Amino acid sequence: MSGLKVLSAGPLMSVQDMGRPGLLERGISQGGAADVLALAEGAGLLSQGAGLAALEMGGIGGTFEAVGTLRIALTGAPMTATLDGVALTWNASHLVEAGQKLVIGAARRGVYGYLHLGGGIDTDRFLGSRAAHLTGGIGQAVTEGDLLPAGQDAQRETGLGLEVEDRFSGGALRIVKSFQSSLFADDVLARFGDTQFNRGVRANRMGVEMVSDGEGFSAAGQLNILSEVIVPGDVQMTGDGKPFVLLRECQTTGGYPRIGTVLPCDLARVAQSGNGAALQFEWVSLEDGLAIQAKHDAFVKSLPGQCQPLIRDPLDMADLLSYQLVGGAVSANADPFESGENT
Repeated sequence: MSGLKVLSAGPLMSVQDMGRPGLLERGISQGGAADVLALAEGAGLLSQGAGLAALEMGGIGGTFEAVGTLRIALTGAPMTATLDGVALTWNASHLVEAGQKLVIGAARRGVYGYLHLGGGIDTDRFLGSRAAHLTGGIGQAVTEGDLLPAGQDAQRETGLGLEVEDRFSGGALRIVKSFQSSLFADDVLARFGDTQFNRGVRANRMGVEMVSDGEGFSAAGQLNILSEVIVPGDVQMTGDGKPFVLLRECQTTGGYPRIGTVLPCDLARVAQSGNGAALQFEWVSLEDGLAIQAKHDAFVKSLPGQCQPLIRDPLDMADLLSYQLVGGAVSANADPFESGENT
């Protein structure tokens, strides 16, 4: 068996996959990775399915010791990472030998970093998923002394890298109108789209607070709204008109008014925005939203083909001599057509 033994762990570390869709009627939200795009990126780097479980690290990673030889990939919020003291490239796959120590430090940007194992993290399934859903009482956080077992890994390739767009510094969030948008006056909807927000300090895997200057965003009859089904991406307004964007572990029903729903492809940008990051909502039609989401889904499917061999810096090569970089070198003054039999 191969895997990683956890020697130390940050406070927000858990095993996550795509979650548990289809259980809202049982009171269980989907859950799963806060940044599902990071799961797909890791799967591409390791040439395996995106449904496999990975380790989600909130803000800071930990220290791990390899049990057996295994492949890993690092995606999501870029964090400092070393293997036996040698720096590792983020958004890349690497080979880890038995006994080597992997140290992952604090996030340089963003919030959630991901550590993937070749074959996925092979913990027990519950209701069809390995994802911890801590707010729902499913699973538990990863702590010191735990073993993260790797599943069967049929692949061997490592040393692949992937260029990713910045989704860790805020930006635009495409939003469509939903069932309760009509409760908000037209001028309130327009002002909502024109307002510059910042990520607030109240944020977790359930949702993220949006703060702004000026008055809040109230809806007509908001005190008489009945609880209805809600989904990740819904933007709820608190009693004082402050918006919260709901994420993967949001509650299954709610009675706060919802001004609209952020497209699924933009939720990673919400989850990965650090404290104070600037965010702005951009209204799009349902038709445009579907087209944007379809384009994103096609992009995700193309990720394996975008992974390319890393270009390594000789200064970072601990095994430089094994590359025989000067093999076949000749004198600049020699005749390249001379056989060399008389030398």
